[in-house]
Amino acid sequence: MFTRIMVANRGEIALRVIRACRDMGIEAIAVYSRADRDAAYLNLAHDAICIGGESPAQSYLNAAAILSAAEIADVQAIHPGYGFLAENPKFAQMCRDCKIEFIGPSAETMAQLGDKVAARALAKRAKVPLIPGSSGNVENEDEAVIIAETIGYPVMIKAAAGGGGRGMRAAHNEVTLRSNFGHARAEAEGAFKDGTLYIEKLIERPRHVEVQLLGDRKGHIVHLWERDCSLQRRHQKLIEESPSPHIGGRTRNKLCNAAIRLAKAAGYHSAGTCEFLVDKDEHFYFMEVNARIQVEHPVTELVTGQDLVQWQIRIAAGESLKLRQDQIKQNGCAIECRINAEDPEDDFRPHPGPIHEFIPPGGPGVRLDTHAYAGYVVSPYYDSMIAKLLVHRPTRAQAINAMGRALDEFTIGPLKTTIPIHRAIMEQVDFVKGNVDTTFIERTFSPAARPTA
Repeated sequence: MFTRIMVANRGEIALRVIRACRDMGIEAIAVYSRADRDAAYLNLAHDAICIGGESPAQSYLNAAAILSAAEIADVQAIHPGYGFLAENPKFAQMCRDCKIEFIGPSAETMAQLGDKVAARALAKRAKVPLIPGSSGNVENEDEAVIIAETIGYPVMIKAAAGGGGRGMRAAHNEVTLRSNFGHARAEAEGAFKDGTLYIEKLIERPRHVEVQLLGDRKGHIVHLWERDCSLQRRHQKLIEESPSPHIGGRTRNKLCNAAIRLAKAAGYHSAGTCEFLVDKDEHFYFMEVNARIQVEHPVTELVTGQDLVQWQIRIAAGESLKLRQDQIKQNGCAIECRINAEDPEDDFRPHPGPIHEFIPPGGPGVRLDTHAYAGYVVSPYYDSMIAKLLVHRPTRAQAINAMGRALDEFTIGPLKTTIPIHRAIMEQVDFVKGNVDTTFIERTFSPAARPTA
């Protein structure tokens, strides 16, 4: 087992990994940018090293600075968290070339799954259902039009690299396809330095359901059931829950088995997530694999009782996965609300600044993962998420009630946050009934959806 691990990330996930290391008796070395020099979680690490300036490019995306710090600190492994360099195969290989273990899958597996076109080809070989679309990269607008006319409108233009909803544009006819093709390419080049695009059939009003996976280096892979991530804004998740409230047991098993087939075909080890779109008839289609720990991993931890971060560390250290599939049960219902420093009344515009008042919720079945506190300053340089509020109760109805109560208790000021919209969602009839899809927030809570006086 490792004795010293570097945590190459920031915020709540850095704190989460530091806690996992300390629980395992491992020294955790934190890194930080100048913007994060006063972060309270740095005091919980065995040591902390500044790696650069405020911007991600100067710090958390600066692979050379992170590896230099890792060598100075004499660590045996690096945990990348999520975002930044977590799914960068070049960084993973750089770590291993420096004789430092990267806590995640192999660079080769990450590269294959990170290329959406290659991942689709792999899913096809593994007999995982695919959304109809282009067989490879689409070079230009004319080629895109031919494909769209073959599979039928509407279609989705998607970046082959990256994720998070960037480089994605819907098109309902040839005019919007030609117009959006260039926009999608420009956004993909700006976000990922890769303008490669492909085309898929647009599944209208789908559910977004993902399967949590764990695999060891010996090829033993298990699933830890599914999470429903349908409640999103601009293709980015706001609320996640497990189990998914709308799929039946047969679909659940088929979905999870398909995810395992794909992971085995990829030679996957570590924690990972296979994401699917599910239509109104419970037909599901492969979307992508996230080759890292997910933001929403605590949802699965609550319903299965497994510590996913500790398993990541154990697998990276060469331990076998001592879990049989029949040992992993879904117990009760867990819901997560991402609390972002954003103004829902202003199209979720980021709202950075100082927090003067911070009163966390508590009570039975409540978990709060956060690095924020009264006196903390939310930086404009990074993602706006400042907390993940979770509840775990025996039934979904009880979990919804508990989440509503916890949101009422949670006070963050004077920043604008997503707490009010989460509270409204918990009371919305369709959400309570489980009748939601990826367009739910846009259809229900956008300014255009509000009744006029």
